[in-house]
Amino acid sequence: MEIVCRREDLVFGVRTVSHALGGRTAMPILGGIRCQGEGTGVELTATDLERSIRCRIPAQVNGAGSVVLPGQVLSQLVGRLPEAETVKLQEEDGQARLTCGRARFNLLTLPSDEFPAGARPEGKPVGNMSLPALLQGISQTTFAALRASETTRLALTGVNIVLRDGAAKLAATNGYRLAIKKVPVDGLAEDYEGSFLVDATALGDLSRVLGGVSEEEVAVYTDAGQLHFAAGPVFFSCRTIQEQFPDFERVVPKDSEIGLFAPRAELLDTLRRLELFAAEESGAVNLKVAGPELELAAASKDKGQGQESVQLLKTPQKSMEIAFRAEYLIDALRRMESDQVALWLSAPERAGLIEPAGEIAAGDEGFIYVCMPVRLL
Repeated sequence: MEIVCRREDLVFGVRTVSHALGGRTAMPILGGIRCQGEGTGVELTATDLERSIRCRIPAQVNGAGSVVLPGQVLSQLVGRLPEAETVKLQEEDGQARLTCGRARFNLLTLPSDEFPAGARPEGKPVGNMSLPALLQGISQTTFAALRASETTRLALTGVNIVLRDGAAKLAATNGYRLAIKKVPVDGLAEDYEGSFLVDATALGDLSRVLGGVSEEEVAVYTDAGQLHFAAGPVFFSCRTIQEQFPDFERVVPKDSEIGLFAPRAELLDTLRRLELFAAEESGAVNLKVAGPELELAAASKDKGQGQESVQLLKTPQKSMEIAFRAEYLIDALRRMESDQVALWLSAPERAGLIEPAGEIAAGDEGFIYVCMPVRLL
């Protein structure tokens, strides 16, 4: 088999699939990238069994076939290739040679017959999403999940994706905060309903991969135990987590009486300053609603104290004092784009709800954030 392709296409393809390379594992084949040439293109594939990424790049192929090359070596090599328009990859009798300009490299190969086949869903996609909307949805939810090293509850490491009523509702929680984003899905059947719990780090990889393609839409496929996303030359598959996600709809406050409407950027900057003085164990910033201003304060024995106020856009009808972990509020506000936000409150011991307000930016449509308060002493 002989493959000739543009250098920049090879770089794009290898870097794309490298996000699914297996780390230290008892299966060396998972550290490989399969190059399968056929017709007018090459399909590059990598998998760690939890996720797999395929990327097809245009190429001239003489003699269809496949070869598995060491992924880490290949991904580092393509970024250091000399300037040249094309790259040639030749495979014969288990040997692989890569030629770029005046540089030639002999690469070790892994047994192709040991490379996992990978799922290829049949039929039409269940629907299509706007690529920018999906990327924004991932950004506005994955941060609220826990890392695998932080919990034994796998459900809290994932993002629950509920496909229903013409939309995908993404939700993630760590038990103290909840981020929800609703993304429209074109072509979703009226009677279709499905729930898929996907590891947040896998969705982070999906975001990085799809951020490199120029397509405007992503096709979504479902399969037994897997979810698949296709956009242009990229096909991304990930296993779902087989655990029950909390009933997040019940957590969303629905009777909050106090609405604090504030400039998002000013509130964010204020919280970032006061976070420096928050106690290490709680990270709490106190919020005191008093007339047209929101008074914020933070203090700790070893850092000192800070106070600042933010002029509200509307005067609340009631007064209240409540505390939140500053980090949790900052995480949500910095991922929003609207100039104004609303923080809805009902009682010092009940969760608050943040949502965009005023002229809502397109990227904030369908986003809400629930945060549990820190108990005041």
